[in-house]
Amino acid sequence: MADEGRVRIDKWLWAARFFKTRAQAKQALDGGKVQLDGKRCKASKEITVGSLLQIRQGWDDVVVVVKALSEVRRGAVEAHALYEESLESQRAREENAAQRRTLREAGVMPPERPGNKRHRRQRARMKHGGQR
Repeated sequence: MADEGRVRIDKWLWAARFFKTRAQAKQALDGGKVQLDGKRCKASKEITVGSLLQIRQGWDDVVVVVKALSEVRRGAVEAHALYEESLESQRAREENAAQRRTLREAGVMPPERPGNKRHRRQRARMKHGGQR
């Protein structure tokens, strides 16, 4: 854990395992996917304990409060100790996941991708009218 009381936000997001690389964290910050205390910020912005972060990851928005600082990436259990997710954020993520699951099972949303070569060929035949 960092002793100085301030850490760059891109390093902290990487250490807290929200992103696999610091480059991805910086890209998310530059794209406005991460907000610090309700405002966009640059990767070099320093955060402190108690800062409120809103992080857009895929389909979900995660709202967390910074509990501890670290510049070092460690295991998932230690990374989870760096922040606390709000209850509203957890509920919203679970509800959104349930909705997506329901839509996918109902056939409204297509599965991620065809399972194998045979499925891909069937899909291509349907798409191109049996010409392939």
